[in-house]
Amino acid sequence: MGLHSAQKKHFPLRGIDGVVQLFDAELRKSEPDLALLSLVLGFVEHFLAVNRVVPINVPGVRFEPLEPDCPNSCFPTVELGMISALYERFTAQIRGAVDLSQYRRTAAGSSRELVKKVSDVIWNSLSRSYFKDRAHIQSLFSLITGTKLDSSGVAFAVVAACQVLGLKDVHLALSEDHAWVIFSKNGEETAEVTWHGKGNEDRRGQTVTAGVNEKSWLYLKGSYMKCDRNMEVAFMVCAINPSLDLHTDSSELLQLQQKLLWLLYERGDLDRYPMAMGTLADLEDQDPIPGKENPLKIHLQAVSSAQKHYNNEHIYPYMYLAGFHYRHRNVRDALRAWAKAAQVMQDYNYFREDEEIYKEFFDIANDVIPTLLKETTAAAESTGEGGEGADKEHPKQAAALSALQDPECFAHLLRFYDGICKWEEGSPTPVLHVGWATYLVQSLSRFDAQVRQKVSIIIKELESQDDDDQSSEDPREGRRRGPRRESKLEEQSSSPPAAPTSPASQTAAAQPKKVGEAGGRRHSSQSLRGGDAEGKPKSPSLDSASSPSPSPSPLQQVSPSSAGPVVAFQSEKMKGMKELLCAAKVNSSAIKLQLTAQSQVQMKRQKSTPAGDYSMSFMKRQRKSL
Repeated sequence: MGLHSAQKKHFPLRGIDGVVQLFDAELRKSEPDLALLSLVLGFVEHFLAVNRVVPINVPGVRFEPLEPDCPNSCFPTVELGMISALYERFTAQIRGAVDLSQYRRTAAGSSRELVKKVSDVIWNSLSRSYFKDRAHIQSLFSLITGTKLDSSGVAFAVVAACQVLGLKDVHLALSEDHAWVIFSKNGEETAEVTWHGKGNEDRRGQTVTAGVNEKSWLYLKGSYMKCDRNMEVAFMVCAINPSLDLHTDSSELLQLQQKLLWLLYERGDLDRYPMAMGTLADLEDQDPIPGKENPLKIHLQAVSSAQKHYNNEHIYPYMYLAGFHYRHRNVRDALRAWAKAAQVMQDYNYFREDEEIYKEFFDIANDVIPTLLKETTAAAESTGEGGEGADKEHPKQAAALSALQDPECFAHLLRFYDGICKWEEGSPTPVLHVGWATYLVQSLSRFDAQVRQKVSIIIKELESQDDDDQSSEDPREGRRRGPRRESKLEEQSSSPPAAPTSPASQTAAAQPKKVGEAGGRRHSSQSLRGGDAEGKPKSPSLDSASSPSPSPSPLQQVSPSSAGPVVAFQSEKMKGMKELLCAAKVNSSAIKLQLTAQSQVQMKRQKSTPAGDYSMSFMKRQRKSL
């Protein structure tokens, strides 16, 4: 069965508005046609980004200028004949390969065997050998015309194929770097249908329960997105990849993606899709549409969505927000957002399949933050040379100077590293190495001793004391844990009484690099719109750092005059560095030794990790070269 007459009447699709009108019509239906919309987007992306040639050299395809006075900006006209032929080919392939009468279907919904069969059909239709991380292979257009799909494209194709078969209970499930399907009543069942990362291990048909229980970021501890049909449409829009090469994007595809995301946003279809809101905010920051909401508000809505719907266990909303502040050189807000991202990350365990988020944090810690602080230092020095009138003449330099003198900025830096160190604890794969330590020392050195000493550090010791008591019952445990490098440093640093009050509250934020290949490379915004940076709302829900020490008595003794930022360390490594961080002179050797020491909790984790093929496959994979 082909397209319906109501769908055909929209063709030919001319320009961006024609595509948006088709999406608008489909989104108004209870079941928007995923196959049709994916084929249209794939067709447009192919001729604007993959095969971008002189229009007259493409037989059977017409191009029309987006604007009459701008012939260089062309858009392919989407003809009914070509799309209809591709659509019928896809539906015939799926219906011909899957005999529904052979599979049990109950009132609860589809069976695992049926979902596995559909994934087999998609999997077996792919070319045997191709580079699976290449751009522009996420749509059904790529599957039908080139038999190629990327990892998330396979999962989407399985859902689209199930829709063709009338399996309305099968939907897409998304974490921040992986995709699978959910099915049965209320999406209670899960099934892997694609690969992840470099390897092509075949886990198709298996549940994701093991990954959820391992507390790996890849499965978000179960707080992943369970999509409805409109969110699946949003996914394909986010997956648009506008890149022509490493340095250039298609302006036409960027405009198309931006307008489609606005359509979805204004309908409320992005309310439970934080990464899509982050992508929209980045596009709006780059090329604002008059009369639309400002990007900062959208970023904050994305953070709020992650907190409300996903137990505040998503990282990228904070990354997107940090990226916004970074582009506008709002040092304190950027550091606050990165710190919040790290604090969310600290409750996960690091596995080798989490390498994408590892690379994000590695780049932030060892490139982005050092560069930001270096530029801030240079701006502050130029301000100092300018004399007293420099503040009025050079407000950015004055802001840079105040950032380096702001103990809150230093406190956010400490919270960021504390989250990374805590992430490593309990993980089967180490996170930190000497490269991290080198840049930590460099970043610490940007702040004067008097600024660093205004930050009060408190340490929660109850858990570690309990562990020590338990381990003392077994002399073997004591021998194993005794030689830790950080133990002596911890004893020295924990001897003074714990400092002040509960930790300062922080706002959240983040900047994702990729959403289905898109949203990754964004050109920095040309100007900062008034009110975004300074008058931004500080939502109390974007929330407090870690909870205060369980025993309140020492905290209540703190004098109100010492009202500086308070940091409550959670990680053993940062607890061991408490005195080093606020010393008059930064002791680089001691800090490097402490940061790269083996985590004590890691030993206990390795002992208790259950063996099994699933978890071992994570441990055997090699990390991508950095």
